Amino acid sequence: MTTMSIKTFTAVANKLPIETSILLRGPHGIGKSQVVRQLAAQFGLEVIDRRLSQMSEGDMIGLPSTDGEVTRFNPPEWYKAACRSPRCLFLDELNRATPEVMQAAFQVVLDRELNGWKLHPATRVFAAVNASAAYTVNEMDPALLDRFWVVDLTPTVADWVTWAKDGHVHDMVVDFIAGNEKWLDAPKDSEPGKVTPSRRSWERLSDALTVAGIVEDPKHELFYPMCLGYVGTEATIAFHSFAKTIENQVSGEEVLKDYAKCKKKVAKLGQEKQNVLIEKVSEYVTKSLKTLDENQGKNLAAFMKDLPGELRVSAWSKLTQGAGTDNLELAKSVHKYCVETVLEVFGVSADAAVKAISATGGKKAAKK
Repeated sequence: MTTMSIKTFTAVANKLPIETSILLRGPHGIGKSQVVRQLAAQFGLEVIDRRLSQMSEGDMIGLPSTDGEVTRFNPPEWYKAACRSPRCLFLDELNRATPEVMQAAFQVVLDRELNGWKLHPATRVFAAVNASAAYTVNEMDPALLDRFWVVDLTPTVADWVTWAKDGHVHDMVVDFIAGNEKWLDAPKDSEPGKVTPSRRSWERLSDALTVAGIVEDPKHELFYPMCLGYVGTEATIAFHSFAKTIENQVSGEEVLKDYAKCKKKVAKLGQEKQNVLIEKVSEYVTKSLKTLDENQGKNLAAFMKDLPGELRVSAWSKLTQGAGTDNLELAKSVHKYCVETVLEVFGVSADAAVKAISATGGKKAAKK
């Protein structure tokens, strides 16, 4: 499987030859069509979006006409447009199409032609399939897959947050997901037919709440029931609770950017919510930063210094384990700014710890 994040995929897709058709695979609601539209915008191409599961053979190849001697197929207007000028042709739900429509689509993918009508040389072709046992689909054999450059799209939470922050989703929804990543997508053990959250449903909920004028009014009688229909019961409960206490919420980014500004809020959170904030801070540091600059390091140290001893040690553990060996520079910077606050929990100063380590090393050397 060629599993990729959206960031990696878009970088690769930008470098592929124009004539290479791209197949995106992944569960519903992860933003496959949005990614195609983003790429089309980068290429400066208008998108022609066709959902093949809803098309008949005539919708795909056109209808016949005769001049009294021979029969010709008149291509659909959308296909003709992709032949006359550069377009981004997006064939969605390919594996839910009828066999006849699939065969016509494969001719477009392989030959860039359909019934004698050739695509414009600068037209790009994308296709998408929903990879899930919950759908009735037509399997694509290896010979057909071989006609595509195939990617199994696994967008990260950071991918979605970056996209959502670009004016696509209300800040309240983005902040909720940024601090509660497990609610972005449906649980893997979700029952078929049950309403669950998805990247698409959070966007739609944001739009609905905004249009209704209640996106910043979680106490409104329609706020909770409106959420239910988009993201389901469990996610609604969590989001509604978050929205009602938004004034007291603190993000990991806020702590690292200007801890003094949110210090009073942190003090009022209580130990349970401070533990949740530790998760947010750790997530932000280990997933968004490659190292800590001086301002971030001092803010992180000040935050940890205000935590109870047990939580301070917990924060240290999450930060160092999160950085791991994959990002030694980040681990070093966390150690540089925060180790002293952790040692204080055990009544040891940084200087004393260094001397103890040096002394131990000296004794070992003497024994040798």
